[in-house]
Amino acid sequence: MSPASETTDVLVLGTGFGGAIPGYHLAAGGAKVLFLERGPYLKTEEFTHDLQIGTYTRIVDAIIGQGVAVAAGNVVGGSSVVYFAASLRAPAFVFERTQPAGRRVWPRQITRARLDPYYDRVEETLPVAQEDWNDVSFAGGVFAAACRRAGHTCNPVPVAVDLDRCTNCNWMVNGCRFGAKRSMLLNYLPAAEAHGAEIRPLHEVQRIRPAVTPGYRYAVDYLTLSAGDYREYTDGGVVEAKVVILAAGAMGSPVILERSRPSLPLLSRHVGRNFSPNGDLVTTEVVDEGKVRSLLGLSRGTAAYDAYPIGRPITSMTYDFLDPRRREGLRFGMQHIYFPGTLNVIPNDGETHQGFLGLGKRELSRRWRSWVSVLSMVEDGNEGTFGPPPPTGNFVRLAPAAAVATLDYPASEFTLKAFANADREVRRIFEKDGLAKHLEWTGEAAFLSAHPLSSCRMGSSVLDSVVGIDNQVWGYPGLFVTDASTIPTSLCVNPSLTVAAMAERASDRIMRIVPELGVEVRAGVPVPGR
Repeated sequence: MSPASETTDVLVLGTGFGGAIPGYHLAAGGAKVLFLERGPYLKTEEFTHDLQIGTYTRIVDAIIGQGVAVAAGNVVGGSSVVYFAASLRAPAFVFERTQPAGRRVWPRQITRARLDPYYDRVEETLPVAQEDWNDVSFAGGVFAAACRRAGHTCNPVPVAVDLDRCTNCNWMVNGCRFGAKRSMLLNYLPAAEAHGAEIRPLHEVQRIRPAVTPGYRYAVDYLTLSAGDYREYTDGGVVEAKVVILAAGAMGSPVILERSRPSLPLLSRHVGRNFSPNGDLVTTEVVDEGKVRSLLGLSRGTAAYDAYPIGRPITSMTYDFLDPRRREGLRFGMQHIYFPGTLNVIPNDGETHQGFLGLGKRELSRRWRSWVSVLSMVEDGNEGTFGPPPPTGNFVRLAPAAAVATLDYPASEFTLKAFANADREVRRIFEKDGLAKHLEWTGEAAFLSAHPLSSCRMGSSVLDSVVGIDNQVWGYPGLFVTDASTIPTSLCVNPSLTVAAMAERASDRIMRIVPELGVEVRAGVPVPGR
């Protein structure tokens, strides 16, 4: 084979938290860094406030698996562009988990105390702000008041949002056109570009294989996508690099690695196994407006949109069920979360069980402005497994933003008990004295997640993991995975801050390792903004 026409020191595959953070540190340290990103590159003013096909669907993928559906960002900045910005540190007990296998899951070198300095670093860089009760939306207030009536505490949530700049438009899911939500587009990525890094959008990575150019370690094959329809390929190419950082997310990284297995035969058998949806459980409470006034003492008056779509999507949360004294599998986070009215097909009507269609569904949809959606995040059992990869891409696209993955998530008895426990507690809070009617999720898939994790999990041995504690793929020096796929278990809270903290931790180790791999970098690079 002839040498590739293009080479770089460091090739970063993905631009979300997992890619942007180490990419920045390496670029700031003096390495030649190139990012490849499957999605488009949009500036702040280009994000739109609608759910029309061709706007919202440009930046989010709806991915259907067997037993689970996943929403993931498809844009430069990754899921940081479309996340709801709730920024919480994982409880200490998460890092000590042993279930359901009965042995410790996280490497012993990673604990909450050891991760705290990296949480500090991310919170400073984004930055993260603590909301107070004046920042809580009406729906968040209903959730908090319902918790209080049921004997539980509730608190405003810390968010990666500039609260002074935020307009409370509640279009976070579409990217923030006001520059208030602190995505990677506002910190690590522009800082990396300022140090010479290049970002190439609409580049879909296909596989990783050994390089043929002397002095380079890996070759990465990619296809370029049509901006008008991601199902259409326009060209392709190869980049060779001394170091490759794989950060295509929990839905992308395992597929790329598995497709690469013929060229990388030493890959762990755990590639594409142990997937977790972060234990996400979405339920809906249809509140009685009269009871909201008489029981909770709250009234929304004549506010626009009946007040529910105003404010940020996540503003209040009860931490009571994160008590480390609770038995493993019964600990979970519970928070108010807002979904747009177009998702009024989600719950069942609760009585006639007509599912997606029917008169009961029509009546329920008429009342969607009186919904309070609740997200519980439980300790699931990491049962998900990816099947053989499709011929190209991370999944089979049925439409520009709709896809089918080979992921199978057969929830175990351990996981089902965890979900049932959370569902029971939510029902108890909201059905107390007839405040609301509790409805369960009845989507096409059993579970819905915006927090996919663990498909290339970190561990202490190739026998139980894909990467070691330095985020390096077992058997392949210079190949790192630094995204959510390496997180070993569900986190019981929104995972973005932990994914970012783990990426900061990985960056420290990568910066120490890469000189041995032929990439000279300066040590002691400060975080962006310092």
